[in-house]
Amino acid sequence: MLAFEISTYGAPDVLRLTERDTPVAAGGEVLIQVTASGINRPDVLQRTGNYPVPPGASDIPGLEVAGIIVSGDAAAMSSHGLKVGDRVCALVSGGGYAQFCVAPVAQCLPVPKGLTDIEAASLPETFYTVWSNVFDRVRLQAGETFLVQGGSSGIGVTAIQMAKAFGATVIATAGSDDKCAACQKLGADHTINYKTHDFATEIQRITQQQGVNVILDMVAGDYVAKEVACLAEDGRLVIIAVQGGIKSEFNAGMVLRKRLTITGSTLRPRPIEFKAAIAQALRQNIWPLLENGRIQPVIHSVFPASNAQAAAQAHALMESNQHVGKLVLDWQN
Repeated sequence: MLAFEISTYGAPDVLRLTERDTPVAAGGEVLIQVTASGINRPDVLQRTGNYPVPPGASDIPGLEVAGIIVSGDAAAMSSHGLKVGDRVCALVSGGGYAQFCVAPVAQCLPVPKGLTDIEAASLPETFYTVWSNVFDRVRLQAGETFLVQGGSSGIGVTAIQMAKAFGATVIATAGSDDKCAACQKLGADHTINYKTHDFATEIQRITQQQGVNVILDMVAGDYVAKEVACLAEDGRLVIIAVQGGIKSEFNAGMVLRKRLTITGSTLRPRPIEFKAAIAQALRQNIWPLLENGRIQPVIHSVFPASNAQAAAQAHALMESNQHVGKLVLDWQN
């Protein structure tokens, strides 16, 4: 099979199109003929040597795919209502940038009705992440106010739509007026251009000094101190990436006085059982919203995998931060 591999750690051009042996599905797994692969920020971190591959996972990058089941554990498929020939999308621990990919059956979901494989490939990584952190971990409730940092990112466009669908007031930050406008089109009630305005000051203005109930943060670093100040009483901050650095200094007394919760998580190394529970929650709560159009995939660019530079071009675009939504590799072109 063809696959994009990381030839050595470095810039986007270290991604090389090469031939690899087709993987074989083990117990509890399926082999997917990949039609589209989602591209995510963790792939960039893996390429630069800052996100180690979990033990047993493929060294080929890529954490989400869509395609057709071609073989696998029949009993496991049957128990999840799947079979050979079904169109699915799946969260994987690696191996997604390839024509074939193995995935745990429990991490596969049927392609939502009405969606293309390109759209389906954009779903698993961000939808699993947002559900796990915003709804399971910090339990965003209807009527609460929710701040998502980086609202135009793949995570951001997902979080805006999911939070709105469940009745929250949504505030999103983004790095340009155009990106702020895109967030508003997706349902954000308020947007803040963090390059021209101090988001902490704007939060206090928007909320009339009450603060927000939940914050989803991908920056960390010096953002944490401002976020602690932005939270309402009993507020919750969940950190899912550290693009601004791993060290943070904040007012711990404010954490005590406002009874704040600061938490975080990474998804890739979690066990299959944990991810399976998220998959079932998504199928029950989110897949109907995708099928009726209330939540929609947001695709910025599609790169034909027949182009040997496709993965490198996609990574370069992601690092430029000029995109809104998801980037996808198309294995059918």
